[in-house]
Amino acid sequence: MTQETTIEEQQDVTTTDTLDDSVSNADATPEAEVNGVDPENEGTQTDPPEPDSFPREYVEKLRDENAKYRRRAGQSDVLAQRLHTALTAATGRLQDPTDLPYDAAHLDDPEALEQAIDDLLKAKPHLGARRPTGSIGQGQTSTTNMVDLAGILRANA
Repeated sequence: MTQETTIEEQQDVTTTDTLDDSVSNADATPEAEVNGVDPENEGTQTDPPEPDSFPREYVEKLRDENAKYRRRAGQSDVLAQRLHTALTAATGRLQDPTDLPYDAAHLDDPEALEQAIDDLLKAKPHLGARRPTGSIGQGQTSTTNMVDLAGILRANA
């Protein structure tokens, strides 16, 4: 029995050594390629990287042009939001026109804007515009020298 177990242990050790060697070789290959060393010929370097395919000045010009277009796009977004706020304020139905969230569809379709305002006012009626009507006790009133009790009663009715 001892001989059988010894042979099995030797086979296990050999298998483990073989696995360790294959793992270490697998680890060494990518590192060597990353460092620019050919794993077969350890002393020689691999081919140098290709030069830039476009001149640096041309690439910088393209990047500057693209940056200009990104700035313009950002400005157009700001202008679209300002237009949305102005269109909402023009309806006069909201106390604060910025309460209606921005939606690009509202710019093209006035009915969609009206529907969105209706939905917002149904959900949150406190956001609607408030207009005082009638006599609120402020502003210029006509003054008379004589007190007319009947006139006062008629004005408040």
